[in-house]
Amino acid sequence: MTSTQLLKYSSKDSPFSTQPPCGMTPTVPTLPCAVLSSSPPPLAIWPPLDFALGALACCGACLFTNPLEVVKTRLQLQGELRARGSYQRHYRGILQALWVVGRTDGLRGLQKGLSVGLMYQGLMNGVRLGSYSYCEAFGLTKVHGGSLLSGAGAGALGAFIASPAYLVKTHLQAQSVETIAVGHQHNHQGVSSAFASIYRREGVIGLWRGVNGAVPRVMVGSATQLATFSSAKEWVSHSQWFSPNSWLIALVAAMISGVAVTITMTPFDVISTRLYNQPVDEFRRGRLYHGFSDCLLKVCQTEGLLGLYKGMGPVFIRLGPHTVLSMLFWDLMRQRAFQDIQCQGRT
Repeated sequence: MTSTQLLKYSSKDSPFSTQPPCGMTPTVPTLPCAVLSSSPPPLAIWPPLDFALGALACCGACLFTNPLEVVKTRLQLQGELRARGSYQRHYRGILQALWVVGRTDGLRGLQKGLSVGLMYQGLMNGVRLGSYSYCEAFGLTKVHGGSLLSGAGAGALGAFIASPAYLVKTHLQAQSVETIAVGHQHNHQGVSSAFASIYRREGVIGLWRGVNGAVPRVMVGSATQLATFSSAKEWVSHSQWFSPNSWLIALVAAMISGVAVTITMTPFDVISTRLYNQPVDEFRRGRLYHGFSDCLLKVCQTEGLLGLYKGMGPVFIRLGPHTVLSMLFWDLMRQRAFQDIQCQGRT
């Protein structure tokens, strides 16, 4: 494969026109823009490479944030379809929940579902970020509302493809010893046995159970994250709070984006977790909910509107670091790929 197949750009728009020669370290570290900017990037990477970089970036972030995902799942399942005050609360907050899980299930309990979580992050975000970068490259994000629509479309595609991995991840992260168990316990022995038992019991369609909750969840989250992160970064840059190339710009933008995503996505996240974890009857129908709208109605009726915001704390604390880590990892790897390809083109 030639360098021209991997990288296409015009000399007029090249971001490397002010860069030092290959092999030399620039005097001022720069932060790559890519998806962090509202304008489309002038570079386009070979699609499989771009998808792989997006997958690797989010898998790297997942290694650090998976314990918060475990706690979030438990908090969202606690007191399922029961009125406030009518059930025992095993988990009372982020730090207490982390302590309870670590003390009862051990340190491995805090990383439950990590392997399938990495699989989910790789599939979902590889497709999501790769697709969004191509929407940018084709200028779709420049039109009015294009950033939101591109983010939503890319998120929906990624969520659908990776839905079986999210299903198994939810089952495994909900599993615990009886003393602190919440929600339905599927009692899978591991990732492969979970996939096998779901397939034997429900067939191929069963592996996509709950996808009707996952697609709107990721559509809303992805559209909000990609649009607000880009806008927030531009706003922070123009405010001149930090030096132009400071990594703090991305950090502040990620936290602003995290607030927006948490508020908009948490209700969809709760519904998605409930739909994925519910048991099924002999006719392969959910025993608790018939679908997205039925779940939304039942949660509001029995748990109140606040029931839709269960686990909001860990969702926010997870989103900030996850957004920063995944976006920075992705952009840094893409910049490195651009530089390597440019060096190859010069030799």
